[in-house]
Amino acid sequence: MLNQKRILIIGGLLAGLAVGLGAFGAHALKALLLQNGRVDTYELATRYHIYHALALVILGILYAKINSRTFRLSAWMFVAGILMFSGSLYVMAIFNTTQVALITPLGGVCFLAGWILFAVAVAKAELKD
Repeated sequence: MLNQKRILIIGGLLAGLAVGLGAFGAHALKALLLQNGRVDTYELATRYHIYHALALVILGILYAKINSRTFRLSAWMFVAGILMFSGSLYVMAIFNTTQVALITPLGGVCFLAGWILFAVAVAKAELKD
């Protein structure tokens, strides 16, 4: 089960991984990505990866105020989105393949679901105005 500490740890680790993969792509993989014509694909993967890793950190910070099943499900959707959306884009960019292309939109749907679940959880929460 996700709790505040786990959400923050996962968010922090995924954010660090996004920075590392971004640097790896900009340096060690640069020639390969240029050769494959996939620099934009790789950059999109890292951009959405870091956005949603930071979203997890925000969820972790807000956890004490909004602790609900919907809120935790939002966190899981962000993790699934990073794995499917960014993960499939990383694979496409590095291996110059489209065999995983059908996974990318599923990851995007996870991101959308995560944000909708986040909004629903906030709307249901008893927060001070």
